[in-house]
Amino acid sequence: MKQWTTGQVAKLRNVSVRTLRYYDQINLLTPSSRDDSGKRYYSENDLFQLEKIIILKSLSLPLEDIRRLLVKLSYKQILISHYNYLQDQQSKLQTSISNTASLINMIDLEESLSWERVNGLVQQSQKSAKKWIDYFEEDEKTFIQQAIPNLSSNDETAQLYISLLRRIKWCIRHDIKPESDEGSKIGAALIELSNESFQGNEHLMEAFWDVRKKPAGETGLYPISEDVMEFVERCISYDSD
Repeated sequence: MKQWTTGQVAKLRNVSVRTLRYYDQINLLTPSSRDDSGKRYYSENDLFQLEKIIILKSLSLPLEDIRRLLVKLSYKQILISHYNYLQDQQSKLQTSISNTASLINMIDLEESLSWERVNGLVQQSQKSAKKWIDYFEEDEKTFIQQAIPNLSSNDETAQLYISLLRRIKWCIRHDIKPESDEGSKIGAALIELSNESFQGNEHLMEAFWDVRKKPAGETGLYPISEDVMEFVERCISYDSD
């Protein structure tokens, strides 16, 4: 039967020799055998016990709790607990990534972003994210969630919408009308991008646009000002004539 010394185990599992000796001292992980000089030797079962300890420690459990769980839980049960913990951490990390991407895109959209604005948008996103989806039928939800732009995404479609919104705000600031050449170009680009996003489904495009015009507090969508919404409607209407 193969055995490992304290130094070998420490090197293999990146655990200090001091820690292994401490585990032995408190009877948390006692090596299966020793030689005449007192040198410790760990068996394969000992190493599995160490794996269980390492996983449980990653869950921030105190050693006394770990001691009790080592007796009650199998290695597989501990792995499942660790898997669930990692899934939860991944979900939290993804939420953090999405919120950070949203803030980056908000900065691109708004020249001056106050702390109150950031805090309000983040809280709104956390409280009412995807609330707008309730306006659609069950068979439409999956499609439309994939079709609409999402500030938490940095994909090409989201960036194109952001670019168009910035152009619209620039036009409004410089008193460039939706019926101008620039407005016509923006309208054409919006129509083309919407057709690509919704795959030409005019019913869903119109339905989403109706939801888009509702108050942001009601839908949970990124708030767009009335002057921007009016510009969009007028430039699309002008380009369609």
